[in-house]
This record gives sequence, structure tokens and C-alpha cells, in this order.
Amino acid sequence: MPQNTKKPLFILEMANNHMGDAQHGLRLIREFRKATEGFADVFDFAFKLQLRDPSIIHPDFTGRMDISQIKRFTETRLSEEDFKALKDEIERQGFISMCTPFDEPSVEAMSRMNFQVFKVASCSFGDWPLMEAFGRVEKPIILSTACADEKMLDAVVSFFRNRNKPFSIMHCVSAYPTKGGELAVGQIRYLKDRYPDVPVGFSTHEHPDNHTSIFMAVGAGAEIFEKHVGIPTDKYKINDYSCTPEQIGRWLAAAREAYEMYGTSNGRMDFTESAVKGIGAFTRGAFAKKALKDGDTFSAKDVFLAIPNVDNQVMAFDLSKYASFTAKRDIAANAPIPLDGITVRNSREKVGEITKVVADMLSRAGIILPNGVGCSISAHYGLERFNEYGAVIIDVLNREYCKKIIVMQPKQKHPTHKHLKKEETFHVLSGDLRVELDGVEHNLSTGALLTVGREMRHAFETVDGVIFEEISTTHYKDDSIYDDQAIMGFNDRKIEYRLFI
Repeated sequence: MPQNTKKPLFILEMANNHMGDAQHGLRLIREFRKATEGFADVFDFAFKLQLRDPSIIHPDFTGRMDISQIKRFTETRLSEEDFKALKDEIERQGFISMCTPFDEPSVEAMSRMNFQVFKVASCSFGDWPLMEAFGRVEKPIILSTACADEKMLDAVVSFFRNRNKPFSIMHCVSAYPTKGGELAVGQIRYLKDRYPDVPVGFSTHEHPDNHTSIFMAVGAGAEIFEKHVGIPTDKYKINDYSCTPEQIGRWLAAAREAYEMYGTSNGRMDFTESAVKGIGAFTRGAFAKKALKDGDTFSAKDVFLAIPNVDNQVMAFDLSKYASFTAKRDIAANAPIPLDGITVRNSREKVGEITKVVADMLSRAGIILPNGVGCSISAHYGLERFNEYGAVIIDVLNREYCKKIIVMQPKQKHPTHKHLKKEETFHVLSGDLRVELDGVEHNLSTGALLTVGREMRHAFETVDGVIFEEISTTHYKDDSIYDDQAIMGFNDRKIEYRLFI
């Protein structure tokens, strides 16, 4: 988009609807300025002309009035002086001045007249001699794509990217007028997905009273919009796809409504008071299952959920496996849990940090695991001491044979314990591992193996971080017997979840 625009850009395309009459062209610019009043707070506006040098017509066809395009171009040609007068009036009325040149001499003429934005017509998209001329222009460029295939799209986008040009592309259907079923508005999303760094617009030629397409284009993410404009008089007619000032006013009103309905996609929306109030009455509040004393620690299993809720109450969405609570005053059975009467500890952020570290370590080691595999954070003395004691255990499979991946961060330790039923072998995949096995120290590096038999007491730690496989017989819950009885009595030492990388 032009660098001086921060709002959606609407381009009013005069094309040849000045009819070769400079005074009529000036009237169009002024009348459409009035039509855009009231929309300047939400949209930016450009007014566009078209320019062709006489050399574009083959000399053998000069003056051929039986060929519609040549007749139209010949009858509506303006002198450069008149053309410049229109350009100056466009800027005087507060529009961005814009023009489509169809040949190299017209690119030069536009440069002399200092148009603010250059436009590449659909029929010129991929016209390489003309692209080279545009490539030398120090102005923003907007290109209509029309019938260009993917190969041509990629080539032209690459051409302007490589020249570090500010440019945008527009989905355009070159059928005049375009029927509703031909609009293919979904191409806007296709272009945005294919070229996420390039602003995408919608150049449209449907019937002027069709406002459905503007809603769809806004929803698809278009940032630039273009329509042909004209004013019919007793002397001049306009085509079926050109809008009058009144039709443009209605189109812009529809566009403004579309943006109001669309809202924002740059972050989570701000919720209206009515929306919050409307849903709030149906949200379950947390009530104490039994009386709680000042200082009691409790979790989601110690409350029940019901309606109606009350102000300043813990709600259902405050409860998760990551949250635990401590009462700051007595709370009666069946009473609402007050937000200002508790202390909340939430481990979700810490779990997220641990998961990111594990994902980075696995990635650096080149270890690929099934997405969504079961995983648990083993925090023997709680998450507060996880960086000192703990590990992340990934459960790859557990049948008559079992495989786990164990990830430990630098300087982490795993306390002394034994298994009554399970025999296991450690295979170090990355990093260093020191294992104390029945009083004997083993220092393992990448590739090393060590078997731990049933009822063999063992502890392990790492200096720089480690990833190792634990290959074993079937894993049984509660088969890890720790020397430290504080660990055995700590019921919340594991946080289980699914690992998605």
C-alpha cells in the first residue's frame, strides 16, 4: 500500500469516463469528493486515471473507429496539459493521485507529472518491458492480477521484491461487468496466504448496486478496493459497472458496516459490557464443599460449581489442574469462594516455560516424537524447586515393553529411588548423565547404555542437560519407591499433559 496510508484504501477509477472532456473530468473529481465526505475517518482515498501514448496503436490501425478499443482511446484522449490539470485537481481535493500507464512513454509522462501512486493494469501484469519501466519508478505500485497463473504471479512478485519496491497486488476479474458467481472473492485469501508480506486488494467490476462482495472482501482480508466511477449526463453515458456518486456513497457505507462487523484480527477483541453481562449470569461459581479454615490449602476437588454466582467469586474458568488455593480467612461450607479471601498459585506459566525448554532441547538434538504424545513434569519437591530436582518424562509407549524419553535441564537432579517390578536400561541420546547405582557412580555420555535391575537404588543428575531413552519392561503406577518419604507423601508431584511441538 502507499506508504502514507494507514487505513483501508479506496480507489475511485475514472479511467476514460472523463470522455476526453477535461471539464467533465474536473466535475467528476469534485462530485466524488463530496461522495466520500463522512468516510475520511475510516478510509483513505485515491482517484485514478488511465494514460496511453498514441504509439500503443499500430500505425496501420490508427483512426480505425470500427475497433471499439481504438475508437474509445482516440475519442477520449486528453492533452498532457489537460491530464496534468486533472491530476492537480485530484490532489487539491485531498485524494491520492494515481494513474495506470499502459506503455513506457506513459510511465515517463506519469513520472514527469509526479503522480503519487502507479498502477499496473491486469492486461499489463507480466508485460516484462513495461515491468522494467515500473521497476525504475520510485513510487508505490499496485498491480491487478486478473488472469495471471501461479508461475506469472510468483515471477512478478519476486521481480518487485528483489527491487525492494513498495507494492501491493489486487485480485481482479477482467469480466465487464462481473457476474456474482464470477467474483471469486476467495482469491483474496489465496493471495494473502501465498504472499503474506504483500498487501492484497480487490479490484471489482460487478454491478454498482452489489454490496455483498464488499462484505466478503473485507472478511477475506482485502486492504485496497477499486471501483470505476462516472457521472451520466445528456451528453455522456456510463457503462454498467461504473458507479455514480450516490452509488459510491452507498458502497462506502456498506464497506464501513463490513469493517464494523469484522472488528479486529490483530489480537483478542475488547468485550462489550453487554456481552460480559449476558454470559456472566450463566457461568458457574465455585462454592466450598466443606468448611475451610484460614490457612487451608485446597484445589478444584474441594469445591463444587453452581449457579447463580455472586460478585467477587472464584469462577469455573479460574479452576484448572495448574491452580491451587490457600484460604486467607474462614469460609463456611456451601459458601462462595471469594477472590479476595484466597491466595492463588497458578503453575500454567511455569509449565509453559518448561515445555518450551524441552521442545528446544529436542529440536537441537534432532529428536522427533509423535505429536500429542503423553508427557509429565516430575517435580519431586514442587515446581518451585523444579530447576533443582525434576525431569520431563515423555511416554512413547507402554506395553509388555516400554519406552520413555527423559529430558533434564542443566544441573537438574533426580532423587534416589527404586522399582519393585520394572527393569530398565538408560540409553543417552544427547548430553551427559551421572548415575549412582547401588552406591557405584557411572558417568555416561552420548551413546552410552546402563541397565538398572529391579530393586536397585539409583539416582541421576546432569551438568549440561541430557536427553535419554528409558527402555524397560512394563511401567506400573506407584512402582517408584523414593528414599525420601516427603516425596512419597507429595501427591501432586506430577503434572500430566500432551506434548505438541
